[in-house]
Amino acid sequence: MSPAIDGTHDAALQSWVESANDPASDFPIQNLPFGRFRGEDDADWHIGVAIGDQVLDLHAARLIASRDMNRLIRLPPETRHILRQTISQGLRAGSAQQKTFKAALRAQSKVKLGLPCQIGDYTDFYTSVHHATTIGKQLRPDNPLLPNYKWLPIGYHGRASSIVPSGQGFHRPKGQTKAPDQDAPAFGPCRRLDYELELGVLIARPNVLGEPIAMADAESHVFGVGLFNDWSARDIQAWEYQPLGPFLSKNFASTLSPWVVTLDALAPFRAPFTRPEGDQEPLEYLDSPVNRAQGAINIELEVWLQTARMRQAGHAGERISQSNYRDAYWTMAQLVAHHTVNGCNLRAGDLFGSGTLSGPRPEQGGSLMELSAGGKKPLALSNGETRSWLEDGDSVILRGYCEQDGFRRIGFGECRGLVLAATV
Repeated sequence: MSPAIDGTHDAALQSWVESANDPASDFPIQNLPFGRFRGEDDADWHIGVAIGDQVLDLHAARLIASRDMNRLIRLPPETRHILRQTISQGLRAGSAQQKTFKAALRAQSKVKLGLPCQIGDYTDFYTSVHHATTIGKQLRPDNPLLPNYKWLPIGYHGRASSIVPSGQGFHRPKGQTKAPDQDAPAFGPCRRLDYELELGVLIARPNVLGEPIAMADAESHVFGVGLFNDWSARDIQAWEYQPLGPFLSKNFASTLSPWVVTLDALAPFRAPFTRPEGDQEPLEYLDSPVNRAQGAINIELEVWLQTARMRQAGHAGERISQSNYRDAYWTMAQLVAHHTVNGCNLRAGDLFGSGTLSGPRPEQGGSLMELSAGGKKPLALSNGETRSWLEDGDSVILRGYCEQDGFRRIGFGECRGLVLAATV
């Protein structure tokens, strides 16, 4: 069963942490996302919950005994739900626990935020039919959507070791590329570097090897969701991906946001999951009444681009795309059920990438490959610059938030990455 709406979602709740009451804050008391942080003098990571512009150290607040996030996310959903309620009660205005909790607060601006947990295995999916169709038209104009797409969630196993935290730069990758008029491939820096607007789904409870997870239980194995940018070297990808799929074009860096918004916090923003009229229904192991009733989640997503010239001018960047996770063709529960239907065992801390989340309109592409039509129609920026592909010095910032009448807006913070020049 999906988490239910309860008192922690009450829009009238106020916190004694004043910054959390700002309507513009991503982290009101109704949110309470989890992450890891450490100060300048800290040798180890601490587990925290974002509240306004502060972070609550859960160990210092005497709420948890261990600083191991992978251990925390393995807790049963009921136990995690009780922890959320306890945190919410302690942060509410007038709470008797204010003194204890206040001593455990750290300003987010004074700490380093890292990956939310130790990432184990990483699988990237392809859940946006709009992205798959648009890219397919560029590669296969006569057959843009392959016949298996609407029958199963397509995915590939990625590289967990190169997943980096928000704010960390990465060097432009090198590899082989081959132009149509070349007899042999060339080696050098990628010239068609791209971002991908995704969500990262963090797995909580493991399953035993050989025991699939049914749709009815799938969401109990999910801890929460963060923002995820799966950087892509499109020219390297075009040469290497057949017949086995992405390799060096994807494993040089992927950026994950520090805060994980739990499924508990997302309960008010669920929506019915429906297929377009005329599409076949999923096979039985990928279907359930709960998934049909509330398998979709209304998460607004944005991509912002800040060029080096913008940064030098004090310009924070501009939004170049917007889409919504509600339009995904496959749900989180379906990803979990399909990933394990063959007996594959998931582990706490495994990460699923949603795949690029594009909207139905051309301007809602979740990558430059879509927005620039494969580089043929450069994107015009407000300062006179254009972009077909990312250039050195560009920063890409992903943002996300949920809004629903009768509930408090909650956000995901940001997922930021900086493109550095290729190494010599």
